[in-house]
Amino acid sequence: MSKNTSNNQTSKNILLAIGGGIAAYKSADLIRRLKERGFDVRVVMSQSAKEFITPLTLQALSGYPVASDLLDTAAEAAMGHIELAKWADLVVVAPATANLIARINAGMADELITTTCLATEAPVVICPAMNRQMYRSQVTQENLSNLLKRDIIIWGPGSGSQACGDIGPGRMLEPTDIADRTLQFFAPKLLTGQSLLLTAGPTREAIDPVRYISNHSSGKMGFAIAKAAADMGAKVTLVSGPVNLTTPAGVNRVDVQSTQDMLDAVMANVEEHNIFIGCAAVADYRVAEIADEKIKKSSTDMQLALVRNPDILATVASHTPRPFTIGFAAETQDVEHYAKDKLVRKKLDMIAANDVSSPELGFNADSNALKVIWGDGQQDLPATDKQTLAKQLLTLIAKQLANKQDGK
Repeated sequence: MSKNTSNNQTSKNILLAIGGGIAAYKSADLIRRLKERGFDVRVVMSQSAKEFITPLTLQALSGYPVASDLLDTAAEAAMGHIELAKWADLVVVAPATANLIARINAGMADELITTTCLATEAPVVICPAMNRQMYRSQVTQENLSNLLKRDIIIWGPGSGSQACGDIGPGRMLEPTDIADRTLQFFAPKLLTGQSLLLTAGPTREAIDPVRYISNHSSGKMGFAIAKAAADMGAKVTLVSGPVNLTTPAGVNRVDVQSTQDMLDAVMANVEEHNIFIGCAAVADYRVAEIADEKIKKSSTDMQLALVRNPDILATVASHTPRPFTIGFAAETQDVEHYAKDKLVRKKLDMIAANDVSSPELGFNADSNALKVIWGDGQQDLPATDKQTLAKQLLTLIAKQLANKQDGK
């Protein structure tokens, strides 16, 4: 099984590992979608996967015999599982059941899929597919978290109706989505050699030891940008306010609380990076005097004196040496007008504006839409999931950065 040697980015070998879940029926379409994008596809499947789809169907679609037995006498004469592991440029486990995820996490080599995942030097992608309760269970989440720490890639799951009648997270991503992500995985690394510093999440400004001023930012957009930038080859430092999100693989994370904390962390790192993105929802004001003890409730109204916080974005934009600086503008009205004003006033290279008045977009949502504006142009990025949007935004940034470096 020799590897393809063509320079075409889609002339890559995809080993599709099919677990024994109802979503296995989608694997036939997934093979077709991958081949449409130019990939060479071979299939390994668990014994239980055969209960949902036949090897003959998968063989007809892939053009190769389907492997399912670890101790296949004919295959093992040439150490078949090792050959498959060496052949693959990418291993995609789809569907990845809770049982299969647990065994891969444990490093087991008890059947063909787990053995191949253990033996391959190629990147491994896990596409979870299971009942929502199984997906949300603590042990499954721990297994997935451990896999992420070992640089296993997790795609999905999606959310929606399930075969059992439940509704929620746990659906395997659709074949077209997985095929597109595979294509993107092999795309040129547009940010190789670049170093990105960005902020994400809210800041908290203490009132007393138990109360604080903050906002509704979840940090999801900033973390999506950090992950996408690392995937695109950049060195990434993420300065994050208090959020409940997992650090993306390959990203250096610095946790902070207040706006001043965030500014200090940014300025301590800014000279090591040539791109800065201010994605955090920074509190504009802080309490003038923080109480040492909890403020007791009284019969009269309580008044707080507020003072302006430092402007992190403007501080970075005026720093020497100055990184390529991108700001975010979260608005509820006149989005383009306020974004252009902020772009000019803070002397930014680019600004990404979003309308947070819609509950389906922006804060806490999994989707967003952006209007990206720079000196002589702008582009709308329509509503989509934040991970896809992050890649689109970074592609624009890479293009504008290259133009600036070329003096255009």
